Amino acid sequence: MSESMGSSTTDSPRRWVRVGSSTLPDSQAALAEALQGIAGPTQPKLVVLLASPHYDLAAVAAGLRDGLPDGTAVIGCTTSGEIADAGSLRQSLVLWALGGEGISVATGMGQGDGQGLRQAATQAAYCLERLPQREHTVLLLLADGLCGDQMDVVRGAYDVASLDVPLVGGCAGDDLAMKRTSQILGDRVLTQAVVAAAISSEAPLGIGVSHGWKTASPPMLVTGSKGNVLASLDDRPALDVYLEFFDPPEPVRHDAAAFAAFAACHPIGVRRRDKIEMRHVSGADFLNRQLLTVAEVPQGGLAFLTEGDVDSVLEAAEESFKLAIGGLEGAPPVGLLLFDCVSRRSIFDASNLHEETDLIAATSGGVPMAGFYTYGEIARTKGAGGFHNQTLVTLAIS
Repeated sequence: MSESMGSSTTDSPRRWVRVGSSTLPDSQAALAEALQGIAGPTQPKLVVLLASPHYDLAAVAAGLRDGLPDGTAVIGCTTSGEIADAGSLRQSLVLWALGGEGISVATGMGQGDGQGLRQAATQAAYCLERLPQREHTVLLLLADGLCGDQMDVVRGAYDVASLDVPLVGGCAGDDLAMKRTSQILGDRVLTQAVVAAAISSEAPLGIGVSHGWKTASPPMLVTGSKGNVLASLDDRPALDVYLEFFDPPEPVRHDAAAFAAFAACHPIGVRRRDKIEMRHVSGADFLNRQLLTVAEVPQGGLAFLTEGDVDSVLEAAEESFKLAIGGLEGAPPVGLLLFDCVSRRSIFDASNLHEETDLIAATSGGVPMAGFYTYGEIARTKGAGGFHNQTLVTLAIS
């Protein structure tokens, strides 16, 4: 018998967040249980659907259309694991609902293709132009996790948002099958797309970003890079540099599966002006001695080899939460939305998988939270960059 999940809510006089979730295997039954968790006396402005790809997404999206009040905006995506108040979940369906007074929402989407998502992100971001502007605004983006250079999502959204609007979000997953992800806008199920929700509030919205990976190498110049291929570091083949530095077990040097497992805990750090962003090493070209990454490692920039452990990942989770709460300018949080890289989860085992979410729940005092394990994270509050791997991004609502 499948375990069914609970719900949570924090209602303030003006704004609220509710979370509903279910691990029931049947799509309609899981949706019904999750909807019970977000039911309340007032209508949500926005519902974010986060679902394992094993569900019938068309049926779930149609069920949301019929089960929510008219005028409720819906966006969502498939995942590689879900997060709710019960902790780290698998094969579940999670709903995060936002409502109350003094807050406005507008949604949009853009269709990309297998080559990239820049134009799709630009089209999705135009929902900002339909948003009643309040003092605090953020653009929430959910993108296909398997299309081209994921940094293009940030570039495309920036074409509309510019420096004025912070970006936050994540890339959809498919339980690590690496074949197809889905995005949801209303009752439409899409692929190779970007969906967006522009949120504008009279109260502060906080964003926290932290990864927990520590630089292990001196800085190296990226002397050969194009798209998702990192060819050379300091004029030497990138794969050779990587293997020589870490000196991993022999199978890692020639077996694709062994290499991928090792690389999950040894990402590349990219120097930005005010921070280091992570790039997940998704594989190796053993013939051409190159590293394959989820997003571009810019040629001419500085890169670092990094590593981490359970303690450093947990420290980063606490830091991400505290940074997000710090952005609320002293206002109490009413809810959290988390974007956590699936590669971070790989550092835990069955005995300690819940430690990250337990830490956030304890630190927040039980504020309703939901989220998912992503194929990449989006967070840009200022400056260059804004696409991350192996990072926890936290959006806090006040």
